Amino acid sequence: MFDSLSQRLNSVLTNLRRKGKLTEKDLDEGLREVRLALLEADVNYKVVKRFVDKVKEKALGQNITESLTPGQQVIMIVRDELVEMMGKRRTDLNASQRPSIWMMVGLQGSGKTTTTGKLARYFKAKGKKIILAATDIQRPAAVEQLEILGKSLDIPVYTQGKTPLEIARGAKNQGIRQLADIVIIDTAGRLQINEELMEELRETKNELKPNEVLIVADAMTGQEAVSIAEAFNQKLSITGIILTKMDGDARGGAAISMVEVTGRPIVFMGVGEKLEDFEPFHPDRLGERILGMGDVLTLIEEVESKIDVKKAQELAKRIEKDKFDLEDFGAQLAQVRSLGPLDKILDKIPGLSGLKGSDVKIDEKELIRVEAIIQSMTPEERRKPDLLNGSRKKRIAKGSGTDVTDVNRVLKKFKDAKKMMQRMKKMKGRMPPGGFPF
Repeated sequence: MFDSLSQRLNSVLTNLRRKGKLTEKDLDEGLREVRLALLEADVNYKVVKRFVDKVKEKALGQNITESLTPGQQVIMIVRDELVEMMGKRRTDLNASQRPSIWMMVGLQGSGKTTTTGKLARYFKAKGKKIILAATDIQRPAAVEQLEILGKSLDIPVYTQGKTPLEIARGAKNQGIRQLADIVIIDTAGRLQINEELMEELRETKNELKPNEVLIVADAMTGQEAVSIAEAFNQKLSITGIILTKMDGDARGGAAISMVEVTGRPIVFMGVGEKLEDFEPFHPDRLGERILGMGDVLTLIEEVESKIDVKKAQELAKRIEKDKFDLEDFGAQLAQVRSLGPLDKILDKIPGLSGLKGSDVKIDEKELIRVEAIIQSMTPEERRKPDLLNGSRKKRIAKGSGTDVTDVNRVLKKFKDAKKMMQRMKKMKGRMPPGGFPF
């Protein structure tokens, strides 16, 4: 989502970094480009003005023009203000009582029901006992959709009652009886904000007194999402924001504007269609990602949650004993692929996010071909790659829908990876989980 903004800001800030000395005129010209980049990214114009004014005030206040590395200091000021604008630091949801009640609100089409499922999955993985309440009886199949999500997650969905309030009340009581940690209420939406919707939500809020009122906003709608969040906040005093479709090709200004305009934090963001495509919102990490500094902490968390530690430890022992074979190579590749699309991984590695906009092509299909070739080998061939003569390679190529050249390329990658691991072993270096040979 932030690719265009990231490229523009990086271009401007790189020009400032290259200057040996920085005059106030240089700073003004650079900030003018920053202003244009933010406006083109659909950031609220009032937010942009405050942002640029604060950056300039801090830059001049620190005598940036006299600094030996003025460009780098300006970049850090821009980074700090960007983080400040998006909320300073991570905000955790309130789960202080048992059960904690969380209301999900928002317009129809924002992804509210799916996000309810994602939120439930996220906290179930942390050991929380969850109950979902399907109070959206306005939209056809909304209750059924939540029930399907609940079944896939093995989380109960409460549906008993004739009105949204009855269903929500019943879900809370069931949460009390079953000692649930969290009850998440999926409320009804409308195509647009109206008083009938707000009255229904106010009634539920007033009786249940939820710990959190979370608005789900579609980041693809840009400034309209900011206006919608502001309207819900005025009527319901929301406590947090969840942005959906953050993996889309919108300009991203909503995420940057929303906190400052509403005064409420963004707590999570949806980054894909799958239930696992859901991340806590860290203003500092996103700010650094926008500026091309990567997001190593989020990448580490993803690795820890998706990589099989036991398999990684077994692989490390095999490498120690020089027993690394094609079976391990294939397993390692599957581990890497489990982290998600490669461009998302590169986006979080400092210095590599720029590859997405370069001539370097990230070919996910190549990884699938490699996996297909390895799977077309017999177990004995994977354990003893030296057995792979010409006729065996032809059979493997035919079985994987590739050609012998592709098979030879995979074998070369395997040998290169094995040599690299042997060098690391000699240096007593530590392999990351899964190895990352590509």
